[in-house]
Amino acid sequence: MNYSVCIDALYQGRDFLEGMRETKEAGIGAFEFWSWWDKDMEKIASEKERLHLEVAAMCTKFSDLVDPACHDTYLAGLEESMEAAKRLGCRRLISQVGADTGNAREEQHRALCQGVKKAAGLLEGTDMLLLLEPLNTAVDHKGYYLSSSREAFDIIEETGSDRVKVLFDIYHQQITEGSIIRNIQANISKIGHFHTAGCPGRHELDTGELAYSRIFQAISEAGYTGFIGLEYFPVRPAKEGLAQLPGLLK
Repeated sequence: MNYSVCIDALYQGRDFLEGMRETKEAGIGAFEFWSWWDKDMEKIASEKERLHLEVAAMCTKFSDLVDPACHDTYLAGLEESMEAAKRLGCRRLISQVGADTGNAREEQHRALCQGVKKAAGLLEGTDMLLLLEPLNTAVDHKGYYLSSSREAFDIIEETGSDRVKVLFDIYHQQITEGSIIRNIQANISKIGHFHTAGCPGRHELDTGELAYSRIFQAISEAGYTGFIGLEYFPVRPAKEGLAQLPGLLK
């Protein structure tokens, strides 16, 4: 498996390029980040090439997919993001779906599927993936629409496009659902990327209740060959935490 450091999380408030350099020094060959529109993409592209790093994922500009009135804005942002991703050789665009509008769940689900189908149309004929991300609403993202991986997998089925998959965030889904290994192995073909953090707390992977060595083994046994993103907020210096990961990431 391949691992990726989320610079915006591990190096929050620090120099982005420094985070890239420490990623390389830790022996990890890829990085990812959240917003691209507020960064110096030319500098990132240049440092990426110098360090021989890969960009595993980045976020798309997004607006509420659960609100049909926002679909055109979302699609325009997706097109911009696809162009930005091409500059970095990035094939995975992370997307959230927006806040619960208060309308009936069935209505919001239908609107979300319609929006995702439109987005899939833009991705057809490319090598890019759109990654829909469920987030926990109990602790970190109150009011967000999509918390269940089960509903996210249903959306993938209903969309019917191999250009759209789920970003399975193990931290968020431990809070929302549990049954991490069972849910991953039953739906591995619908998963295009993983995020990881200790739970509770969202800190280093060796904190909390999740047995990541066993989870990673199960992911590998399921045949997954993509990236696992390290997206946590460190309590130790980021460089120190990354240096301690190899024993866990075998």
